[in-house]
Amino acid sequence: MFENFLPRLSVVGLGKLGAPMAAVLGSKGFEVVGVDLEPRHVEAINAGKAPVLEPQLEQYIAAAGHRLRATHDYRDAVHNSDISFIIVPTPTGADGAFSNRFVLSAVTEIGKALRAKDGFHNVVITSTVMPGSTNGEIRKTLEEHSGRKVGVDVGLCYSPEFIALGSVIHDMLNPDFVLIGESDPDSGAMLERVYRAVCENAPPIRRMNLVNAEICKIAVNTFITTKISFANMLAEVCERLDGADVDVVCAAAGTDSRIGRKYFRGAIGYGGPCFPRDNRAFVTLAERLGVVCDLPKATDKTNDHQVTRLRLAVEQHAKPGDRVVVLGLSYKPETNVVEQSQGVALARQLADSGRFVTVYDPLANQTAEAVLGDQVVYAETLEEALEAGEVIAITTAWKQFAKLGNEILSDKPLLIIDPWRVVDPKSLKSAMQVIYPGRGSLSTEAGITKQAGRENW
Repeated sequence: MFENFLPRLSVVGLGKLGAPMAAVLGSKGFEVVGVDLEPRHVEAINAGKAPVLEPQLEQYIAAAGHRLRATHDYRDAVHNSDISFIIVPTPTGADGAFSNRFVLSAVTEIGKALRAKDGFHNVVITSTVMPGSTNGEIRKTLEEHSGRKVGVDVGLCYSPEFIALGSVIHDMLNPDFVLIGESDPDSGAMLERVYRAVCENAPPIRRMNLVNAEICKIAVNTFITTKISFANMLAEVCERLDGADVDVVCAAAGTDSRIGRKYFRGAIGYGGPCFPRDNRAFVTLAERLGVVCDLPKATDKTNDHQVTRLRLAVEQHAKPGDRVVVLGLSYKPETNVVEQSQGVALARQLADSGRFVTVYDPLANQTAEAVLGDQVVYAETLEEALEAGEVIAITTAWKQFAKLGNEILSDKPLLIIDPWRVVDPKSLKSAMQVIYPGRGSLSTEAGITKQAGRENW
């Protein structure tokens, strides 16, 4: 039905995921209209600027050129497109379930605009929703406000992205697979054609009904969080056994095709806007259905323990009065997002225990300050941070932290706790020492000598 048809696209929501999506689609030759109620997002896109912080975003906006524009007007966007992607927030409620209120608002506006438009239109839900939503209240809302029948004169698909902030564009262009839940085969085929033109790695495309796709999305992330928590448990086991090394164990075990290397590295807990909430949403879904869900609950509990584990490592090795520096506040490198950040959580725990804490992140100082307030001191540079304390804890694996010794001007004694094991000990001065959680008995390496008063290292 759509074999010789190049669809025009609209993207509703120009935030951290929507803006990169619109830019990528435009860069691949599609005519794209972005829709957002936030004036600065619309103005930024129309000025060729990135409305949010994300690597390569401005480059891809430039590549899209005249094919990408933005508006506040749903009618304009819908009437000038054939497929509408909805990528708006679905905030987590107190019960752990996702709220569809922003999705339903967007669907309502799209539906109203469709009443005055001829021809078929495909609506794609990209936001993560609870299983049963798309073929339930979302479908009902679309049919009610459009006056159309899903699967007949309007399509409805569920197609979430599997991406991470800081690598959104790369992940969109090179997904492990593409997931499409479809109301009907024609709608799914229309969407598949878009992905075939956009993805650079020819990924498998899995098409299925709407509820299976919804389950698959949160199941994938729940499985990954379980894998991360298992690796972190292994790290804690290894650090309590002389000669054990979690990197060696995970590298060997991950060679088994039943396990795999990806996301199988013991370090610290996961964070961010997806993994923690998807895991909890899966628990909520299972409990609503009367299904025993001890496994994701244990995953969540293990993850919460990781901050405490790192705090105890700091307290075990810090002398009374030692000042602590937390390096890394974003939940992962290359982003300023601090949602569920291990660094923020560690800084808060240390400050609450009475420690004097200085923090530093290449991108996330400002966003972290909105959360931590005046509990901590914010260093403006890495050098300033390192001079502010005697104990350093690395909580985000930024590349800038690999050779910390190069940033230290003095020869003061300094202890570095590096659960990511990113620090090159060869870069350290003689008075500096690094501890690697995940290696036997908190394995340590020193620049040259151990300092007096630290013999128990």
